[in-house]
Amino acid sequence: MRPGLQLKISQQLTMTPQLQQAIRLLQLSTLELRQEVIEQLYNNPLLEMEEDGSQTASDERDGNTNASSQNDNDVDFNSDDPSHHQAAADATEQTVTDAEADNLWESNNSQELTVDASWDEVYSGPSSTSAAGGEVNIEQVFQVTESLQDHLHWQLNLTPLSDRDRQIAEAFIDAIDDNGLINDDLRETTAHIKPDDPEDQLEDDELLAVLHRLQQFDPPGIFGRNIQECLLIQLNQLDPDTAYLEQAKRLVDEFLEDIASVDLNRLSKKTQYSYDELQQALLLVRSLNPRPGEALATNDAEYIVPDVYVEKVSGRWHVKLNDSNTPKLRINDTYSNMINRSDNSDENQFLKNNLAEARWFLRSLESRNETLMRVAITIIDLQQGFLDHGPVAMKPMVLSDIATKLDLHESTISRVTTSKYLATPQGIFELKYFFSSHVGTSGGGECSSTAVCAILKEMISAEQPAKPLSDNKLTALLEEQGIQVARRTVAKYRESMGIPSSSQRKRFDNAK
Repeated sequence: MRPGLQLKISQQLTMTPQLQQAIRLLQLSTLELRQEVIEQLYNNPLLEMEEDGSQTASDERDGNTNASSQNDNDVDFNSDDPSHHQAAADATEQTVTDAEADNLWESNNSQELTVDASWDEVYSGPSSTSAAGGEVNIEQVFQVTESLQDHLHWQLNLTPLSDRDRQIAEAFIDAIDDNGLINDDLRETTAHIKPDDPEDQLEDDELLAVLHRLQQFDPPGIFGRNIQECLLIQLNQLDPDTAYLEQAKRLVDEFLEDIASVDLNRLSKKTQYSYDELQQALLLVRSLNPRPGEALATNDAEYIVPDVYVEKVSGRWHVKLNDSNTPKLRINDTYSNMINRSDNSDENQFLKNNLAEARWFLRSLESRNETLMRVAITIIDLQQGFLDHGPVAMKPMVLSDIATKLDLHESTISRVTTSKYLATPQGIFELKYFFSSHVGTSGGGECSSTAVCAILKEMISAEQPAKPLSDNKLTALLEEQGIQVARRTVAKYRESMGIPSSSQRKRFDNAK
């Protein structure tokens, strides 16, 4: 083979860095976008935060105002005017502007302190009363979140134990789960502990002794090896004079599985207890906590900030973006005026590059808000029944329905609706919640699966506890309403909502 040159013409799709940034901003959640904006503020000197209320005539001339009036975002979905969709697409709130404003840090309220000023005169400590006039609970204000393990280690430090027993106790504390139970084998849990004397190995009685000592810790029921032992620990810690205590211990020890059935007739025959004794003993058992460590389990709370608000005012649905999610940005005029177009120095080129990046970032934010607003308006337009009547009136809708109306790709709709939330009179929902499959109806129409789940939930909540509705009966009731759905589909919807079967939901009249 001889080397040679060949000419070839081909086409390929190339994504520029700017386009990649716009797509990435589109799919970021509210908290992620806020973090991205803050990072850009730190990295790009041409960007700065805009003060509230700063707006000049040049902003109005260029149409880059930072916030539109509320009337621009009000969309009358009850109107029959076919042009309201186009008007809705233009009804977006701009997030960025090139307006001139005073520097953020030059606040008119800033005052210099005199040299001989007393600290007590400048700083006022915590007031003894709150803004509402009540007393401040200092213990509540300065409360520190404590994990379950920290709480147990604190109690262990107050317990007199030998060094060897303390090692075993620490191993048990590390092995405990979030519910406060220890499910691992005790010997495997302490397998890493090596005694000084190789012949002096850990004995089972020694492990159980330490475990029983730990089971006296707070909260009651901690360190149970199963639910049964957890409940028995709590019962043993009650006052011996507690009414029906012995009956409750026997129920937990011998008839724990029968308690779940709540069939007092069968349970009475097994235990030889009267109905009154069973009811009182069951009430005592139900007052116990099968997950004692749950109250101190570490939970990372995730806060949801709505991206879009919708409310009904004077018979019209008003849709508005939540412009308080991210800081308002603008171009720093001081640095932008320093740019000399004919200067090719490194400093000037640095300012030019950052100015281009800043403008593109602002345009990307503006495009993100506009696309989010258009998608939200279209969803509200199609799901007005949900806003008025709740999930039972949800219409079937897929991504292609929105993509076709807005002339966008389905992947774009998927990015916009991921981790974006809409605040409605029915509650706060992720935009993806409004997309659902459908089932057929007797009239040849379609019914949303979300609406079917809501109807099933209403039927089950209205059933008689002694005669719960089976899946076959639920299927028949849905058919009476014109909704054609198979029994296995009903079972799938019921399980997705966390509703047990009819046999598990059954409750007897004599069980209180």
